[in-house]
Amino acid sequence: MNALAAPLSAAQLKARIVEFVRGASIEISPHDEELLPALANKLPAGTTIYVAHTPKAVVDDVVRLAVRIAGLGFRASPHIVARRIESERALRDALVELREGGVDQILLIAGDRDPPVGKFSSTLEILESGVTVETGIQSVGVAGHPEGHKALGPTTLWSALKHKQEFADRTGTKVHIVTQFGFNPEAVCAWERRLLENGIHLPVHVGIAGPTPLPKLIRYAMQCGIGASLGALMKNMSAMGNVARLATAPDEMLIGLMRAAGGPTQLVAPHLYAFGGAMATSRWLRGVADGTFELDPSGDHFTLSA
Repeated sequence: MNALAAPLSAAQLKARIVEFVRGASIEISPHDEELLPALANKLPAGTTIYVAHTPKAVVDDVVRLAVRIAGLGFRASPHIVARRIESERALRDALVELREGGVDQILLIAGDRDPPVGKFSSTLEILESGVTVETGIQSVGVAGHPEGHKALGPTTLWSALKHKQEFADRTGTKVHIVTQFGFNPEAVCAWERRLLENGIHLPVHVGIAGPTPLPKLIRYAMQCGIGASLGALMKNMSAMGNVARLATAPDEMLIGLMRAAGGPTQLVAPHLYAFGGAMATSRWLRGVADGTFELDPSGDHFTLSA
């Protein structure tokens, strides 16, 4: 990223947004399973669809939906939550079922269940067990936290990413980072500049909230422990001019990220969190990927064409 990059023209900005979004992924949950045929008709071909392991779902739900997604010609990336895995055997069985169903990518997250239901309490423990390699999982997503983590300090977070980089180098697994969503593109860019400083060259998929009403977005941000940008948002709720300067809409986040990009970058694509609005997020993603949007005169927002 290059903060001193020359300003982009409107045409350049639009072209950069379209190129970036064409590699986008979207996250849904087992609650969205009945929407899958409609989503398949709306999403751009080849979209990666992540399957979240929501609190009331079980691993079998996540595996089943991921296999259905793969069967529709999309790339599925089911969440594997370390603290919800009952045993190494259960993990192996789930990964084998995924591979047999045409799924070769997973997203590993630790989860917040305390105590864990089994032997795994972290993603590093799953990676070091060797099960992902042995079962043929070729691509692994891991979490990134540009604005910090509510329970872990920066030293721990950077150390974990370094270990995951070493795992990728050692095993040949394609490891990528999927970040938590936020409202501050500058924070994402500052964090991205620190990756190479810490010896981490993994590609980054930037978490962005899909089109979501502000009260609902704040509720999810509080649940997820979003850092500095949530604090700024909550402090300034009574001063809407200040709130407006934060990127609480996906178009604002995209524009902020693209304006900061001035050279080689590890930010390769957005990852859209649907927050229960899978169809609305899919329609938005398809419109942006197709370039059917117009920047407003300020260049700070864009609107999809009717």
